Amino acid sequence: MDVTDEKPNDSAISRLKPLRFLWPYAKPYRRQMLYALIFLILAATATLALPTAVRHMIDNGFSSSNMGDLDRYFIGLFLVAVSLGVFSALRFFWVSWLGERVVADVRMELYGHITGLSPAFFEHTRTGEVLSRLNTDTTLIDTVVGSSFSIALRSMAILLGSVVMLFITAPAMAAALGLVIPVVLAPIAFFGRRIRTMSKQSQDSIADFSALATESLNAIHTVQSFAAENHERRRFNAAVFEAFGKARKRIGFRSLMSALVIISLFGGIALMLRSGSASVASGEMTAGTLGQFVLYALFAASSTGGLSEVWGQIQRAAGAVQRIAELLGTESSIQDPADPVSLGDTHAGSFSFDKVTFAYPSRLDRPALVDFSLKVDAGETVALVGPSGAGKTTVMDLLLRFYDPQTGTISVNGQPIQTATLNDLRGRFGVVAQHAQIFSCSAADNIAYGMDEALEADIEKAAHTALAHDFISLLKDGYDTYLGERGVRLSGGQQQRVAIARAIVRDPSILLLDEATSSLDAKSEALVQHALDNVMKNRTTLVIAHRLATVLKADRIVVMDGGRIVAEGSHEELIAQDGIYQEFAALQLTS
Repeated sequence: MDVTDEKPNDSAISRLKPLRFLWPYAKPYRRQMLYALIFLILAATATLALPTAVRHMIDNGFSSSNMGDLDRYFIGLFLVAVSLGVFSALRFFWVSWLGERVVADVRMELYGHITGLSPAFFEHTRTGEVLSRLNTDTTLIDTVVGSSFSIALRSMAILLGSVVMLFITAPAMAAALGLVIPVVLAPIAFFGRRIRTMSKQSQDSIADFSALATESLNAIHTVQSFAAENHERRRFNAAVFEAFGKARKRIGFRSLMSALVIISLFGGIALMLRSGSASVASGEMTAGTLGQFVLYALFAASSTGGLSEVWGQIQRAAGAVQRIAELLGTESSIQDPADPVSLGDTHAGSFSFDKVTFAYPSRLDRPALVDFSLKVDAGETVALVGPSGAGKTTVMDLLLRFYDPQTGTISVNGQPIQTATLNDLRGRFGVVAQHAQIFSCSAADNIAYGMDEALEADIEKAAHTALAHDFISLLKDGYDTYLGERGVRLSGGQQQRVAIARAIVRDPSILLLDEATSSLDAKSEALVQHALDNVMKNRTTLVIAHRLATVLKADRIVVMDGGRIVAEGSHEELIAQDGIYQEFAALQLTS
């Protein structure tokens, strides 16, 4: 539920309900919570003992002619201070440990959930916004669990203890001071809900400029190629200033709330001090008792001020928790079946499409495939050709079950793919995309990506087959060389050969090649194509190609246009027909 949907009469407690989401993450660490609570109570007790020690020191130590008595009271006060320091340090350690541990668990589950969401989710959600929830929002949780919540509990304990001791010390003055409490609580109640609403809006603004930064940095070559740096800076600066404006408004409300709370609290204490001074002058109260009352009043005031300070943080964190809970509550449109069925022999690799119609979720009015049927036998090499937008890549997307079609059936080894687990299905494919994705790790880790059990010999064999071994061996640390973010230390052709080796090391039953050699120069393309020819033997292969020279050896060429198959056959058969393929051939294969 969005904050704007809350009713005006929602209670302060009800607006903190999103924080209940954190309990399952904190529950496994009940022992650490108990340690933190014990030391919190001990630290609060030591704090509350200080004014009593001060009273005894003033009333007894100062008036005593025996320096031994004075030393005894000073030593007692010092021991109370030492206890307060030790217990506060232990409380801080366990509370901070708990905060970091809970946030680590939330981040791991959130990241695991995000990586399991289907591509349909990212069609309408920006990556930057997701990263904002993963980083900024979880940091706010750390602030609450590891700091604000502890401060709130400590402040409440000291506040309650101080109020009790105030009535014990001077009941009449305490009763009068109690009249100030409604005045203190009024601004907290008035500003609390508004601060939370502003906090969520501020977090949304942070997500906006995070998304802009992620988008432009991922496309930095394009940005600089078009000399659009200033344009991107203006967009980013505008988003940052919008976030700053919302943050400034939130800070203004919090500052005003804090000012009203402090003024009302210390104004009430000043009045009580004036009354207490008169009582001391008349002999109705000792100076030590007045000092004790003033200290308890100051403790109560500072604790109330502390509560008002962390209240805004807790409200802000409640909004962050709500955003995280919403993301974790997002169900992927692609799920494993309740009772999965195996797709059979892992070395077999036939697949088929039967009257499949599909449109991407973001453009349901434009089907990418229409009544599409295709059968590929085990060991067969089939090439898909056609103009851009014909639906070729969509065939691979559906085969890997990134999406489910609106109608029709897709099968592997005669079994509908919806009946198998995603790991079983996708583990049978080796994929080489048009643009190689290189991760910021070593060359060996990139080749063995997703194959933790891959041996060093398997990695090197795959690299040899993909003609990547020679240039990897020349790198500073060979296969252990860090390739940089997105493989910046490699050329485009080298990145593509690493991606081909990654597909080969899996020993898949089906190869999916989406313009696998498009990033290579003519010499490398010929060499890698020869390597792929060896790998494709006795292996089912689906090839997407715009350049017809790469598909001439395919067993069957399928021509697509507008999401439909318009022709299929061998190169010789298709070249004899009057159609799209003949036009492509005329453009590409004739000089």
